[in-house]
Amino acid sequence: MKNHIRRTSAIAALGVAAVLSLTACAGDDSGKDTAGKGSVPPAASSQPSDPAKASPSPSGGTADKGKSQTAKPSSGSTASGGSGDSAPQGGQNVQPCKTQNLTVEAKNASPDASTGTIDITMTNRGTTTCSATGFAGIGITDQDTTTNPIERGKAEPRITDLKPGEAAIFNLSYEIDNSANSLTRPTEIQVTPPNQTSHVNVKWPAGAGNIKGFYTDVKVYPTHNK
Repeated sequence: MKNHIRRTSAIAALGVAAVLSLTACAGDDSGKDTAGKGSVPPAASSQPSDPAKASPSPSGGTADKGKSQTAKPSSGSTASGGSGDSAPQGGQNVQPCKTQNLTVEAKNASPDASTGTIDITMTNRGTTTCSATGFAGIGITDQDTTTNPIERGKAEPRITDLKPGEAAIFNLSYEIDNSANSLTRPTEIQVTPPNQTSHVNVKWPAGAGNIKGFYTDVKVYPTHNK
């Protein structure tokens, strides 16, 4: 009888152990399943989602690979040497006066001993009306053979149409150096008519006073009808 009771107790103990083992396994599987279905860690946030918030370019603005900027030419340049001015033209169908159709002359027109003025006249020797509107390109050649571009004075161009035989006039203005220490020795004036690229050379007019300062102190003014 006692042996029977011991066997029954042993079987009961084995059953309890089996149940506990199954319960432990179920708990382990549940834990693993919970970990597999849990929330995924957020992705690394080192890359911004908005392109507009990208790293700034070296110039300080936001980098933009879709656009390139081109610097616009300055409209404030006043140097006139080397080319004529692209100025508004005259009447309808009036073309710019061509350099080869113009006779160019320069003369001293200083009103007094301190104000230097040189009048430059361009006469239309062509067979049709043409426009000489704007600033002529001016360079003054020094005794050392260098040619110095002359800057424009502050004045607005006016319409200057020339019929055959008519003339346009413009002037150079500067302060006269009455000492013997002038830094300039002008010999010629290089004239490029408005809206042209070729030029003619005329002699520095006799009697014109010496330039005070440098060639950058000389100013050229726009053409007008004579």
